[in-house]
Amino acid sequence: MSITSKQRAYLRGLAMPLDPIFQLGKYAVTPEFTQAVDEALAKRELVKLSVLKSCDEDPYELADILAGRTHSEVVQVIGRRFVLYRPAKKPMIELPRDKKSNA
Repeated sequence: MSITSKQRAYLRGLAMPLDPIFQLGKYAVTPEFTQAVDEALAKRELVKLSVLKSCDEDPYELADILAGRTHSEVVQVIGRRFVLYRPAKKPMIELPRDKKSNA
């Protein structure tokens, strides 16, 4: 799965008003945490997470690790927060189409 820059911008707009539903602490990414994020992505498609100050890991690395483990896309990383996206089997979020794919 790969999203275009136009789709990424659209998802950033949708994620802006969202509050983080998960917080990563000093134990970072455990299998249980990964499973919880995976389940949230299945229900919501778009999930915002925050990295606590007690976590020494880089938010960019954590976003990449979680995206890989949950088969999702990193939409953005700002400071200690990041957003993940994965379409559901019946997508609720309709992404804008690329002009090239309409030809």
